[in-house]
Amino acid sequence: MKNTYPIFILLPLLLAACGKEAAAPRAVDRPAATLVVGALATDNGNLYTGEVHARYETVLGFRIGGKIIERMVNAGAAVKKGQVLARLDGADTGLQASAASAQLTLARDELQRYRELRAQGFVSQSALDAKETALTAAEAQAGLARNQAAYATLTADRDGVVSATYAEVGQVVSAGQSVVRVAQHGEREVLIAIPESRFTSLYVGMPAEVSMSATDSGMQVRRGHVREISPAADPASRTYPVRVAFDASNAGVALGMTANVRLLGKQDKRMALADSGFLIPLTALFQQGDKIAVWIVAADRSVSLRPVSVEAYRDDGALIAGGLKAGERIIKAGVHKLSEGQKIVIIEDGSAS
Repeated sequence: MKNTYPIFILLPLLLAACGKEAAAPRAVDRPAATLVVGALATDNGNLYTGEVHARYETVLGFRIGGKIIERMVNAGAAVKKGQVLARLDGADTGLQASAASAQLTLARDELQRYRELRAQGFVSQSALDAKETALTAAEAQAGLARNQAAYATLTADRDGVVSATYAEVGQVVSAGQSVVRVAQHGEREVLIAIPESRFTSLYVGMPAEVSMSATDSGMQVRRGHVREISPAADPASRTYPVRVAFDASNAGVALGMTANVRLLGKQDKRMALADSGFLIPLTALFQQGDKIAVWIVAADRSVSLRPVSVEAYRDDGALIAGGLKAGERIIKAGVHKLSEGQKIVIIEDGSAS
């Protein structure tokens, strides 16, 4: 026979078990990505990569349309002023020139006959005037036809080097279509692209340093200045083309070289402070009311908010003008998941501590 216990014996035990409070969960430190505020930030946002171009470049094309039957130059070829670069099929222009020449001969003969008839009184003066006008028109038409025939030959308008070709033999091109680009010998400059956020800080004449490693003597740094700033942004990249010219001789600088340009000029307070602040990631900023703050990590790994002064927002981060000191550790990501006094597990360069 099974042993049974009265319900009144088990009930107090159950009530006692239910009356015990659940153990409080142990606080777990949250992992957080951090960084140590380093030395004063330099204006790395002023470093751009560009390509060496000639100051004067001309894109050449035929003044009439037609089929290219010959192209005498390729990219990199040195050319002289007046040198033939390409030719179009001249069959049609030749026929037009022949027809215009025949009409001119006829007009001259007609005028000569009418002058003789006028001298004899067989034709009126108005008829003679009409023939003279016809001769003038025929001469103009013949000149136009000769020009059209000459336009079938593309020649260089200056000494230089062919920097690019845009059309091949057998291709049918329209009037004005690009065929070759000729870069004039002499001055060189670097073409760079400036983002919208930096556009207002530039000015013509702004000093710059241009460094190039693809030279015979290794890395070279040359002085330069901003020569031209495009007033319109590129529709695709939304950047502004800027040309930086060399201050001294550019011997040894070849077209197409890659160059790093550092813009040095600072004219206003905003840019001056850019050389004396701390550059931190934008993800480290925390909105505290109407102010900006960052999480500071203490020695015991607890975090606290501290207001900071943001001088400028750049593509590579926020420039802090006040509120931070070199050597302080801050949270660089996940700032909205923290609370005041919370302790964290420091994560830096993929390792936790």
